[in-house]
This record gives sequence, structure tokens and C-alpha cells, in this order.
Amino acid sequence: MSKQSRRREALVYHAKPTPGKIKVVPTKKYASQRDLSLAYSPGVAEPCLEIEKKKDNVYKYTTKGNLVAVISNGTAVLGLGNIGPEASKPVMEGKGLLFKIFADIDVFDIEVDTENVEEFIQTVKNIAPTFGGINLEDIKAPEAFEIERRLKEELDIPVMHDDQHGTAIISAAALINALELADKNIEDVSIVISGAGAAAISCSRLYQSCGARKENMVMLDSKGVIRKDRENLSAEKSEFATHKDCNTLEEAMENADVFIGLSMADLVTPKMLLSMSENPIVFAMANPDPEIAYDLAVATRNDIIMATGRSDHPNQVNNVLGFPFIFRGALDVRATKINEEMKMAAVHALAKLAKEPVPEQVNIAYGETFLSFGRDYIIPKPFDPRLIAVVPPAVAKAAIDSGVAKFPIPDWDKYTDSLLERLGSDNKIVRLLLNRAKMNPKRVVFAEADRLDVLKAAQIVQDEGVAIPILLGRKDAIKKLMKSIDYDGEVTIIDPKSDEEEERKNKYAEVYWRQRRRKGVTLYSAQQVMRERNYFAAMMVNEGDADALISGYSRSYPTVLKPMLELIGLTPGATRVAATNLLMTQRGPMFLSDTSINIDPPAKDLAKIAQMTARTVKMFGMEPVMAMVSYSNFGSSKNERASKVRDAVSLLHRNCPELIVDGEVQTDFALNSEMLQEIFPFSKLAGKKVNTLIFPNIESANITYKLIKELEKSDNIGPIMMGMRKPVHILQLGASVDEIVNMAAIAVVDAQQKEKKELDLKELQEI
Repeated sequence: MSKQSRRREALVYHAKPTPGKIKVVPTKKYASQRDLSLAYSPGVAEPCLEIEKKKDNVYKYTTKGNLVAVISNGTAVLGLGNIGPEASKPVMEGKGLLFKIFADIDVFDIEVDTENVEEFIQTVKNIAPTFGGINLEDIKAPEAFEIERRLKEELDIPVMHDDQHGTAIISAAALINALELADKNIEDVSIVISGAGAAAISCSRLYQSCGARKENMVMLDSKGVIRKDRENLSAEKSEFATHKDCNTLEEAMENADVFIGLSMADLVTPKMLLSMSENPIVFAMANPDPEIAYDLAVATRNDIIMATGRSDHPNQVNNVLGFPFIFRGALDVRATKINEEMKMAAVHALAKLAKEPVPEQVNIAYGETFLSFGRDYIIPKPFDPRLIAVVPPAVAKAAIDSGVAKFPIPDWDKYTDSLLERLGSDNKIVRLLLNRAKMNPKRVVFAEADRLDVLKAAQIVQDEGVAIPILLGRKDAIKKLMKSIDYDGEVTIIDPKSDEEEERKNKYAEVYWRQRRRKGVTLYSAQQVMRERNYFAAMMVNEGDADALISGYSRSYPTVLKPMLELIGLTPGATRVAATNLLMTQRGPMFLSDTSINIDPPAKDLAKIAQMTARTVKMFGMEPVMAMVSYSNFGSSKNERASKVRDAVSLLHRNCPELIVDGEVQTDFALNSEMLQEIFPFSKLAGKKVNTLIFPNIESANITYKLIKELEKSDNIGPIMMGMRKPVHILQLGASVDEIVNMAAIAVVDAQQKEKKELDLKELQEI
């Protein structure tokens, strides 16, 4: 994209369809006069009086506890310099957007028209009662130091100048991990800091908190090395003045272990890089262009560990890894300040997270095949969904331990759950599923393990302790793929076509032949069919050599279903199998049945599908509230398609009165409880939140779930097979790695239940 095109795109983005990037959205009802009288006069007087009695009640009755002010005077905006308060507003709005999407923190951006330190401080102090925290932004040094110091001393809410501390926290986490990879101790390394502004000073101070020694640091400004014999140094620069006999960046870089760049583009040459010690660590963080281009640096030294401020290269030092989550933790314990202990907690939480297995969605987001801790991955990626569950609790604990928290966290597990739920994608159900699987992991056959995504899923479930994978496929291909993704765990690999498995194939063939010899199957044909991986996998489960299986990644659903029905069959009481999909929608988790198997089930089978779905919903720890959907409402149509659904509901009401199920009902009524309550108050669903939809045929169910999945970009688990005698689950063609992992967890939990004989289908026989 040309510079002109990018400029045009940026301007259109900010101007259309509505100017700016953020807006205020009401959180309470406001449709009626009654609502308005509660929101404002006279009802608003009541919380006002409660706050007058006890000032801390402001957190109970207002947004203060989740509201941060992003405040600037526009004197040091990004790489643009002193452009004034109005011109800084797009950046401040952008900061507000980042607070919201990464940590669900609301923001008012405030641009102050003064460069006078006292006026700025007084302005912030005067408006501070509105906010739970203050994020100072883009204020030039040295004024920024004094402004932050004074506000931290004089206010009782968290204050942080992100330009200083954000870069310091993220780069410190990266430095800890880089030094580990370089096999160097922070106490011993020599560090060159190019730049002496607010960020450079803060970075240098935080590195000392991590163990670096001031005598091993050399800092440079635009005039060269900051030496003890230089005159007219500010207090901050004097703090890092050196006795070393060097004057230029080139001299300072010789034999240095670490370079920290917070200055200007292209200051570092290949010659300087070559003069550094073995395994040099180079954080060239000038924006938009680093002190030395990434490609040039890695071409110059193959042992370099490099980070930049850019997203198009590995190891981006991005403040968004810090400030949303630091403020989240500080706000949640009503901290009176953000202190050194809280910042160090964030540093260590980020450094530790980079060493954990990376979620597949992060690989996908960044176009990577396999991210793992190493020279090209020393800090987490900004869109890692784990950040909100890792950094805020660490910060909150540090606030409590250091005595600056007013509100303790009574239950840390619940707090972590609440953090994850803040991001809008309800991962609680998935976490429950994975945790249940981990309690008693089972042997799961991955029938297409010579496919990269299937193998990656197998690696994840093994690393996370969700399941014990058994890999089926071409052994040489599997081992080659394992090497490419650093899959080095001990795992069973089986090739059904290999001569090594001849004895087992013959055994399985004998069993299969005895089962189906009166249905046209010869012993020879049974031996041949056992070379096919889905038949082989099904027999492994049948014969107890595995507990569950996953297949279907590369083959059509009916093709994979056929051997499962032939070999494994139905659980007692079921007349046919069915499938449900779980979608994580904006209104919460939704189950949709039958999405994959029954084309046009009669009323009796539709009732059984509803029963099996109810049990599946309960497996996820939810109480099923089921709507049997149709194009008509409660007898409004006499057509046989509507009558079928109505008859199924009658069967369920008569034989399973404990189930919360009703219909036939149109989908909008099913999902709008107020509308249903008003028009059909007699319904079992009236006043309840429906979480399960049972469709009258496969086309309506399949079309609906795929439509929701794509339009809402909803996470999907399924199709979940129901009614099989053994735990077998068939993926949708081309399922993602995350979907395969989730289905493996489903298979494990299914196996756990069948082992305990928890799945009692007695009522199915009564219909």
C-alpha cells in the first residue's frame, strides 16, 4: 500500500461513518419515563445521598471503579512531537479504544490546553474525583517526571504515565527472557541506552529493579554519552551519568551485551552491531523506524536476539501488553497507586507467559505455524487471550501485598473467571470442559494425525493434559510434521497399512467379520477394510485399545459416520444418533440440534433428539432450556411440518415433564423472552432464557449454525455426537485446531461419563 493510500485510508477510518473512535453507551434501560426518572431526577437523588454519607459508595453506584482518564497536553505525541492538545485527541481516543477492547475499561479522553506544569497538575487534581485511575499520555520530558511524581503523591487513585512505564515493563519482561536465552546474568551485562527521555529513564530504573547495575549502564542523548563530567545535566540524566571513558555510541557499543534504543531511526550501524559481545540483545524501539532495520540486523549477526516496536517483526515491544491489564488489576482492588511492586508483578507475569504453550488462535492471528519460546518469541503477542487472566491478578496481588489496595479479592478463581468473561467471548464453558477432561484424561485416537492441524491439536491436548493422544496415519509423514512443530512428547503412532500392525489388523478383522458375516462381509473383505483408518480406529475403541476417537477433518461427514455406525452402533435406548453444536454467541452459549445427521426426523425421533441434547447441555454444567423451533407458533399452522414439531413437544411434556421444553415456536419468540412472555405467557419458556434450539430438520439446523458462526464469528464446539455406544466424534470438514482440541475434550468427557455409566437413556425408551 502506498503512503498516499494509507493516508487516505486512515483519514476515512477516523471520519466515517461517525467521526472519532469511541462513544458513550448507556448501561441501564432508558426507554420509558419511569426509567428516566430513576436515571435522573428524582430517583438519582438516592445514590447521591448514599455517597454523601460514605464517599466509597461512589464505587457502588457509579462507573468510577471502571473509568480511567487518558490525559495529555499533546507535547510529545507518538513520533509527531509537540502538536497540541486538539491534534493529540485521535491518539487519546485510540488509547481509550485499546483500554476497552483489551481490558473492558471505560475511558474519557481529556486534552488539556497548557504546558505549565502547575496548571496541568491542578487540572488533573480537580477532575480526579470522576475517575478510578489516571493514564498520563504523550507529555514531554522533563515535565512528565514532575507531573507524574506530584500526582502520585497528591491523589488517592492509580496514576501512571504509560510512555514511561509501559515501555519499561514490556521491555523488562523481554529482557529477562532474552538474557535467559543468551545464558547471561542481568547483574553482569553491560547495557547501552540510546535516548534519555521519559521512557529511557523509566526503562533504566526498572532494569535496576530487575537486578541490572547502574555502573554497567551507559546512556546517550542527542549530544552523546551522558558522562559525569558533562555540565547542565537534568536530575534524571545525572542519575545515569557514567564514569566510563567513552563519548560516542560507536564506542559505547563495543563489547556491550544489551542495546536499548529509544531514540531515532538508523543510529546503529552493522559495524556497531558486530562490535557487541556474543549473543547480543538489541531492542531497537524507535517508532516508526528502529535504530537499525530488523532485516539488516539479523543479516549482520545470526546470534542476535532482537526486538522492535513494530508489529511486522518478531518480538514487538507493545505497550498494549501492559497498561490495560495493569489498570485492570489496580482498579479491581481499588489501589491508591501503581507502585514498583505492581509494575514488577506485571514484568514477571509477562515473562512467564511467554514460556507457556501458545494458543492456536494466536498462531492464526499472526500467521505463524508454531510459536514457542525462543529468540523470535520472548514476549507474548498483544492478541493473546490469556493476558487478561494472567497480568491483572498478578498486579492485584502485588497491590494487596504491598498495602495499597482498599478492596481485597475474596476468591481468585472467580476473579479470573470474571476477567475472562469481560472480553465478550464466553470461555467459561470451554474452560469447564477442559478442566473436566484433565481430571481423568483418556486415550483418544486421532484418525488423521498426518494432517498438520490435527497433529497440532493432538500436541496441545497432550501438553495440556486433556487427553492421551494415539496418532493414526503414515508414520513417516507424522514424524516429519512433528519435527516441524517441535512436537517431542512421547506418543503412540500407528499406521493401519503397515505390516507392523498385521497381527492387530487380523484380530480386528476377525471380530468385524463375526459381527457382520451374515451381512455380506467375508473374512478377506474384513481384513482389507481394517487397512482403512476409520474402521481401524473404531475397532480400537470397540476392543478397549483406546477410549475415544476423533475423525472427519479431511473427509465428508457421511463417509466417516458409516464405519462408526457399523462397528460401534447405538447406545441402549437410542434408535438413531444425532448431533448438536455449541456456539458461543453474544447472548451466551447456545446449543443447536440436529445439525449433521437426521435429515427429516419424525416426531418421536425429534423428541429423542431433544432428550439427548438435554443431557449434553447438562454435561457442560448448564440447565437446558429448550425451544422446539418451527415457522409457526403453538398451533398457528396445521401443516404437517409444524404438526410434527407440536407432536414431539407433546411426547416430551407427557413422558419427560421435568424438562424445560416447549414449542412449536418461531425462533425470534424463542430468543426474546419478553416478547414470548407477553404473547404466550402459558409457555414453559415464558420468562426464561432459552439456551437450546431443536430444529425440525437438518437443513434448517445446519444453515442456522453456520450462519451464526460466520456472521458473529462465534466459537464453535461440534458437531457433538449423541446416542453412540462408545465415544466417537466426527469433525466438520476442515475444522480449526481449536475446534479439534475442544472436540477431543468432548470425547474425553464422553468417555468419562460412559465409564461411570452416567448417561442413562431409560426415558428414551418410554417415548
